[in-house]
Amino acid sequence: MDNTIIHFDRVDAGYGTHSILEQVSFTLQPGEFVYLVGSTGSGKSSLLKLLYADMSATSGSITVGKFQTSPLPKKEIPYLRRQLGIIFQDFQLLPDRSVTENILFVMQATGWKDTQKMKTRASELLMQVGLSGRASALPHQLSGGEQQRVAIARALVNDPILLLADEPTGNLDPEATRAIMEILMRINLNGTAVLMATHNHHLIGEYPARTLELHSGKITDHPIGMFQGK
Repeated sequence: MDNTIIHFDRVDAGYGTHSILEQVSFTLQPGEFVYLVGSTGSGKSSLLKLLYADMSATSGSITVGKFQTSPLPKKEIPYLRRQLGIIFQDFQLLPDRSVTENILFVMQATGWKDTQKMKTRASELLMQVGLSGRASALPHQLSGGEQQRVAIARALVNDPILLLADEPTGNLDPEATRAIMEILMRINLNGTAVLMATHNHHLIGEYPARTLELHSGKITDHPIGMFQGK
């Protein structure tokens, strides 16, 4: 278990008297691609928030990389998040900054100092997500799929061990969705583990992977090819 990236051990979580997760246990290994599915309100986003310490478990233990996250001292949270890449459904780009500036902003916020290294890394990331020609564009000049590519590039700034993707294709058309999935699969093939929350079960058929299903606070682990969601 020494190199396990995620280890949930009998985790309970909720808000006040409202229980969201009950006795949830699972592990995720380096280089895995895993889907997280469940109906609206089943706890997918809460589970991801537990991983990046935006909420705490009420009982049980959570390990992410070398960090024990429940509880995690506030001063340790930035260091935890630097080993993670986090992608949201709504992109969360800074509207008044260019594509490159959006990436440089994250670099500055996470301690990068060398301007030349920052620009070189930003160029590498834009090439990786197929946006080299859009470096100076503002977010409103991009399609939704292109904005999500910027968000992915930004999430990869610190070469994370784990990419957390919360409904990353939820606002995209089928063509843009396929493009994003191809990028995520390439990132995974390069060795980064991916945990992707989605309500799009067709994706799981098209890009099969192990699937964790949340239902009524419990989790079911479906091996690759065994998830039968509709």
